[in-house]
Amino acid sequence: MNPPGKEIATPFHLRFWGVRGSIPVPGARYAGVGGNTSCVQVLSTGIGSPGSGEVVIFDAGSGIRQLGRDLVSRPNPPAVIHILFTHFHWDHVQGLPFFLPLYSPRTRLILYSAHPPEELRCVLAGQMRSPYFPVLFEQVGAKIEFRQISCSEPTQFGDLEIDAFPLHHPQGSVGFRLVHPLRTAVYATDHEHGDPGSQCGLLFKSRDADVLIYDAQYTPAEYPKRVGWGHSTWLEATQVARRADVKQLVLFHHDPEREDDAVQCIEDQAREEFAETLAAYEGLVL
Repeated sequence: MNPPGKEIATPFHLRFWGVRGSIPVPGARYAGVGGNTSCVQVLSTGIGSPGSGEVVIFDAGSGIRQLGRDLVSRPNPPAVIHILFTHFHWDHVQGLPFFLPLYSPRTRLILYSAHPPEELRCVLAGQMRSPYFPVLFEQVGAKIEFRQISCSEPTQFGDLEIDAFPLHHPQGSVGFRLVHPLRTAVYATDHEHGDPGSQCGLLFKSRDADVLIYDAQYTPAEYPKRVGWGHSTWLEATQVARRADVKQLVLFHHDPEREDDAVQCIEDQAREEFAETLAAYEGLVL
């Protein structure tokens, strides 16, 4: 495990700050994997490294709180922060009010979703209204911009190209394909298998990826009682990885009931189906 404050001098990496689904979980039995909800940081040439001035982040679950503390502790905190939301369910937005750069007048915060900018603004402002939070979204110090990311045209962040695509999830969600000159990764959390259209798109976007981060909240035995809840299984994850010919599979969005030993057991079973499988944990850098 890489210490959260340690950077590595390589062209393209991902750092995991939150890997749980649904709700944060505290306690020693969850400490190895971590109890925070979804948040992944991109470390790329010119983006995310100390002194680069810019950071790209996927989702703002509770894991973004510690990421924010890390960013403001730097001698030269990034001036521009991009946050791309897969969707608006609470475990993907709940950490934003506790993200320290949100309150800094030196921060230019650019927020993206697949929805119109005004809808994104209303959603994020809504969770900070009275009586839910003591500071209104309109009162924060950062300079905030809202943008709609297209599922038909890639968006460029320095030497990193990010391509959004639809996933199968209640009220909608998107995945992201990240293309760097040296590596390709896919972030596909909050997706339920079984829908032909989105499944075909997922396979197409995942083709030959170096890293596939995939929703594996349920076991195959649990899934029949959770059909329609919007999540997949570790077994389906291995099948997607094999069919898409990816190099490494990362199991993500762990169920909040899943203790460390159980996550390890799932990783072991998944490796029997797809050898290059890893269960995500907080502090992981790939």
